[in-house]
Amino acid sequence: MQYKLALEIDSLSFQFGSKAALDDVSFSLDVGQFKVLLGPNGAGKTTFFSLATRLYDSSQGQILVGGVNLRISPRQALAQMGVVFQQPTLDLDLSVRQNLLYHAALHGIEKSHAIRRIEAELSRFEMLDRINEKIRHLNGGHRRRVEISRALLHQPKLLLLDEPTVGLDAPSRRDIVEYVHRLVQEENIAVLWATHLIDEVFDKDSVIILHQGRVCADGSAVQIMAETGTENIATAFEQITGKGTV
Repeated sequence: MQYKLALEIDSLSFQFGSKAALDDVSFSLDVGQFKVLLGPNGAGKTTFFSLATRLYDSSQGQILVGGVNLRISPRQALAQMGVVFQQPTLDLDLSVRQNLLYHAALHGIEKSHAIRRIEAELSRFEMLDRINEKIRHLNGGHRRRVEISRALLHQPKLLLLDEPTVGLDAPSRRDIVEYVHRLVQEENIAVLWATHLIDEVFDKDSVIILHQGRVCADGSAVQIMAETGTENIATAFEQITGKGTV
């Protein structure tokens, strides 16, 4: 039986010295759900991603991935997860194919199967014709497409994306946001999309507003607007955080 929740965060806290980066954060993400982690720069989004991927560790609170405790069984939990970090992590001097084959090998995917998976993901992203190009010859939007394709090679149940469109132009950002929404529908994958860009939030999306390390709102965009008496999520965000939107 499939576990209903793809991700559960319970009372998660983390400090840098005396400064709280995350303060008693709790939320969950259903299987097949797209959820936006919306917050201004410095809200704690990247700290959360570092904890969720074991770059940092915290003894305060817990993270469950598909019901598996990340601290107790990290390998089993991380195997269910695909990640796109805010900072690019592709090798610029390798081709698209070489970057993806290397990642597949790290996941223990047999080469012939890896090639089929690589071709399938690149085809869905209309990137198959760039497979032999070096990463340094691709523009920013195409590099992000490769990173998302890479994160999906081992067919994870949960995809985490930390500010995946930062530095891209508006058409590239829109294409990637729409693609990931389609991915949720077609593959029933759970997605946590972290951003500070309000135009990446659709009215149908579930939204967590994170501010100064705390969850200030958690619900559908429409529900948050109703609770704040606002006409759009940008105004609701400004009212809740006291900060303007981009």
